[in-house]
Order: sequence, then structure tokens, then C-alpha cells
Amino acid sequence: MGYKVKIQRVERGKTSSYYINFPAALAESCDIEKAEELEWEIEDRNTFVLKRVIKKESFLKKKAKK
Repeated sequence: MGYKVKIQRVERGKTSSYYINFPAALAESCDIEKAEELEWEIEDRNTFVLKRVIKKESFLKKKAKK
């Protein structure tokens, strides 16, 4: 399953920033909380991996326990 997003560039004076919107459905399905820290890892020029800084138990393991 994949979600398409667009990168936005915001220019403020001499600086610029890039923003990526994270789809709410994806955040909710992964139990991402407000202000939770995530980090990007770059595998190559075409692959970016978003990872939790503090790992949580896999929701797949939770399903199996029920």
C-alpha cells in the first residue's frame, strides 16, 4: 500500500524549507502520536525511510496475541 504526497517548498527571505504532509490515515494506522519524534534514513537517491526514534511494539504482534 502506498500514499502519494507532494513536497512543498516555503521560502522566507533568504532561507527555504521543504515540507512533506503525512496522511492522517497512515499516521492513525501506525499509532503515531502528536509530537512523536521520527527520523529519515536515506538508503539511496530514490529511497527514504522514515523511522521512529523510540520504537513501539509492532501492531502485527498485538494482533497475533488477541
